[in-house]
Amino acid sequence: MRTQVAIIGGGPSGLLLSQLLNKSGIETVVLERRTRDYVLSRIRAGVLEWSTVELLRAAGVGDRMDREGIVHDGCYLSTAKGMFHVDFKERVGKQVMIYGQTEVTRDLYDAQEALGATVIHEAEDVALHDVDGDAPFVTYTKDGAEHRIDCDYIAGCDGFHGVSRPTIPESIRTEYERVYPFGWLGILAETPPCADELIYANHPRGFALASMRNPNLTRYYIQVPLTDTVEDWSDDAFWAELKARLPKEVADGMVTGPSIEKSIAPLRSFVSEPMRWGRLFLCGDSAHIVPPTGAKGLNLAASDVHYLFEGLKAFYQAGDASGLDSYSDVALARVWKATRFSWWMTTSMHRFPDQSDFDQRIQESELEYLAGSAVAQAAMAENYVGLPFDDD
Repeated sequence: MRTQVAIIGGGPSGLLLSQLLNKSGIETVVLERRTRDYVLSRIRAGVLEWSTVELLRAAGVGDRMDREGIVHDGCYLSTAKGMFHVDFKERVGKQVMIYGQTEVTRDLYDAQEALGATVIHEAEDVALHDVDGDAPFVTYTKDGAEHRIDCDYIAGCDGFHGVSRPTIPESIRTEYERVYPFGWLGILAETPPCADELIYANHPRGFALASMRNPNLTRYYIQVPLTDTVEDWSDDAFWAELKARLPKEVADGMVTGPSIEKSIAPLRSFVSEPMRWGRLFLCGDSAHIVPPTGAKGLNLAASDVHYLFEGLKAFYQAGDASGLDSYSDVALARVWKATRFSWWMTTSMHRFPDQSDFDQRIQESELEYLAGSAVAQAAMAENYVGLPFDDD
């Protein structure tokens, strides 16, 4: 098989890149190790930066998002002393969209089918070859038979545990990592949201987040030790702890119910440089991971896709390789800014195991300053809604 761009990974970043390229007349083949049903079963992020919203619209997959997504003008933050609102629209003139990653992926699958794009599921033993040469190719196994795809370029969109990043030699690759000493216990429940916008709560008992997917589906999180398991937490215990960490006026009006999904996610910050080697380009979680506190994971993947798509389009339509040559540097500049913001949100909102009463008061003072400073709120809002693309 021959294609122009081989895409490793059929999650939202791989499908979005394929969608944009195919709409521009550039051929792709997407290889995904899992089944479509498995990919759609993943419970992931639900906050879209406005640049991501616009990118999805440009890809032709924004109709259902615009009908069913919930536009938020800001968010709430709280400490043990009370809750305040940061108005993104007022501070920086932008908003965010609440629309689950699962729904984004479903829309992309439907759009890929409508275009007749090639998405191969259950592709095992994927390997990348001659990436640093002029004729790269990909091999994989399906149904017991080995297959080969010759291509011009390879996009590694296969996540943190995929094969793309390790293909870059260790002598060339530099990795930066911060592993946080706690996780998020999250539940999905068919209940109405407890507030009109997200609530980020800093509390001496630990962090909590009240989020949502739609008017009848909520997503809640509490910070837990890494030693905890899902079995340690009954639904009743979760609701009680969540209410203890949220403002009383919110907790008193909260509607609870049985969880339909429950999981614990560890938190880490991770960046791998460079994001290009030869004919291979890394996108999304294959190159970087951020803690979910700043709502940047899916949005960073989308910005990578934007830069890579623009580079590939310029190359195939005008013979201009400058966007491909600058891809790693440009993408990483935005990645590190978002990594900084996610680190700031995480360290400001969570209770650390060795944290003293002094440290807790510093956190509370940081948030009190944010509550009273229009300049500080503008800085937070600018980062939360998403920094502009460098080529805007």
